Amino acid sequence: MRHPIKCSIRKILSICFFLCVQFSFAQKLSIKWTKDGLSYMKITEGNLVKIDPKSEAQTIIIKKESFVPNGSVLPLVIEDFMFSPDNNKILLYVNAAKVWRYKTRGDYWVLDIAKNKLRQLGKGLSSQSLMFAKFSPDSKNIAYVSERNIFTEDVSTGIIRKLTTDGTRKLINGTFDWVYEEEFGCRDGFRWSPDSKQIAYWQVDANKIRDFFMINNTDSVYSKIIPVEYPKVGEAPSPVRIGVVTLSNGINKWMKIEGDPRQHYLPRMEWSDNDELIVQQLDRKQQESKLIYCNTVDGNAKTFWAETDDSWVDLNADDPSGWNWINNKQDFIWISEKDGWRHIYKISKDGKNISLLTKGDYDIGQIKAIDEANNYVYFSASPNNATQLYLYRVKINNQIKSSKEEPELLSTVNLKGTHQYVISPNARIAKHSFSNFNTPEVSEWITLPENKVLNNDKSISKNIKTDKTTNVEYIKVATIDNILLDAWIRKPLNFDPAKKYPLVVYVYGEPAATTIDDVYGNHDNFLYDGNMSEEGYIQLSIDNRGTPSLRGAAWRKAIYRRNGQINIRDMAMGVKKIMEYPYIDKDRIAVWGWSGGGSSTLHLMFQFPDIFKTGISIAPVSNLLFYDNIYTERYMGLQQENMEDYIKGSAINYAKGLKGNLLLIHGSGDDNVHYSNSEALINELIKYNKQFQFMEYPNRTHSIREGEGTTEHMSTLYSNYIRTNCPPGAR
Repeated sequence: MRHPIKCSIRKILSICFFLCVQFSFAQKLSIKWTKDGLSYMKITEGNLVKIDPKSEAQTIIIKKESFVPNGSVLPLVIEDFMFSPDNNKILLYVNAAKVWRYKTRGDYWVLDIAKNKLRQLGKGLSSQSLMFAKFSPDSKNIAYVSERNIFTEDVSTGIIRKLTTDGTRKLINGTFDWVYEEEFGCRDGFRWSPDSKQIAYWQVDANKIRDFFMINNTDSVYSKIIPVEYPKVGEAPSPVRIGVVTLSNGINKWMKIEGDPRQHYLPRMEWSDNDELIVQQLDRKQQESKLIYCNTVDGNAKTFWAETDDSWVDLNADDPSGWNWINNKQDFIWISEKDGWRHIYKISKDGKNISLLTKGDYDIGQIKAIDEANNYVYFSASPNNATQLYLYRVKINNQIKSSKEEPELLSTVNLKGTHQYVISPNARIAKHSFSNFNTPEVSEWITLPENKVLNNDKSISKNIKTDKTTNVEYIKVATIDNILLDAWIRKPLNFDPAKKYPLVVYVYGEPAATTIDDVYGNHDNFLYDGNMSEEGYIQLSIDNRGTPSLRGAAWRKAIYRRNGQINIRDMAMGVKKIMEYPYIDKDRIAVWGWSGGGSSTLHLMFQFPDIFKTGISIAPVSNLLFYDNIYTERYMGLQQENMEDYIKGSAINYAKGLKGNLLLIHGSGDDNVHYSNSEALINELIKYNKQFQFMEYPNRTHSIREGEGTTEHMSTLYSNYIRTNCPPGAR
């Protein structure tokens, strides 16, 4: 249940579809590094160029003429590319199409660089049907998925082998169903063995998952039914199993992982050796995580590490691909909240030796890089301010002995805000970007482990600028419940504390995202067709308990079985405290949000109508029973065991409390938060004679951006509603 929160379209869409993405090579938006990790590559004017980060000099590696297929005069329009491990060939991804949220289906071509020979893969297969193509480690074969089956293709001869044959719409080999992608970030569903002799893959059996039927009424005179296998809350998961197929004989072996596959998930799988897999298994409630070794010869499986939690076990990483092996695969790096904080651990391969690498009452954000050569693991964290991020590092093989031994801070200490780093695979260089509420993003290149700027003239310190028009303040709000909430407040231009101003509150409130990050543009209302600050609005956003703020596991997991309750009260009590400011007009308070934020908006309008006079709810989940099982059961438990929590947490059950002005917006083609959420809510509002406004966007998805004029129309609708029902300006 994702939501847009930033001002730019790129950020809106990335947050709307959110963070949990399996970044296959066809999707990854990060830097394309050269093999030595000292330069990067990209397509410029059709040519593949190498760029020196220090001088920004560009060198053409492959001219665009090499990308012209036989019989054509124009080069391929390349969306992504990958070099073979031996660097002699390059795989090109073109003609991409969306599957749900991401462009993971298209065509692939391979270029033999020395022979300057270009050839399309998948001869005889449907156009635009190939997914997740990647070279074998020995560079001799390429594997890909087409129509839910796995294929290999010999790079030299073009001979194609079909490794699985039973793929259907609901029996899925080498990729995943809707819910695994949305909630676990799993999309690329197969892995080459290190010796290139086998392929391990997921098989998802969605045959017992009921279809949710969406109706397309706009593309023809007769409606078209669009089925999506979508497991609602209370539905058992699709059985998932791991198969290993041997290329030499085509024999498939299924891994014998214990546990009912309809009551467990398998979100991660990688090779640990040529004949062994490492797999993560979660129980249905996601309260127990097991790490399992599977012998690919006989299929036997053995659990060697497990952790449990009374709410849910942290998923460990936003990107579930890869495994952080170190010390010649004798150890690996893992993230756990088992001591109440999100920390980095070193775990021996047998699971018997565990070392805490980060220690203290603070959370790490993400692991950014592992540099074995220099004995460092780099990670983001913000021990003193959860709205910001900085880069730290610790020694891999030195366990911290006491709380006095602090991780090393690398980010510039006097630049308060959000530091982001994209570090090369060998941790030689990194792109460092910085911004905060009044500093537009600025970047520089640095060397590691020295942490020195590559080009002083292009350093952040010499190019940083301040936007003096933002008028944003980060504050702590203490509620009547003695909960200290992080918030930002943006006052209008020419603010006069002796006058009263309308307040517009932006909310999300669920475990998927925060809204108070200290980054530039986080305080702009991207839907408003004017300038709220110039028009005289005060804007506010608050992060409640349950959001993924770096404030400890107890903060994040306080929402367990109380979504729609504790988070809503925190936001309401936070706004109530802000209302004590003398310049807030209590009769002009509006709230709005998208997806989970749309749900929060409904709750606030229904449960606290004396505070919130106007609300705009976009693509909301009105009833927790209408959303998918993985996300909802993770945070709410099983409805079969605690239905009362679902009733209390669903906005639809408070609809009769509506007093103010409500605008409800939804796309009828939303495959994430289904349109039925709004239809059910409309019926409930009608039952109580509650007057409201409603806008359906026909056949639009969760992002409501498809179709000519859609974005402008929704912006106009949204803005007019705010101006009419929560008029701007000081009084």
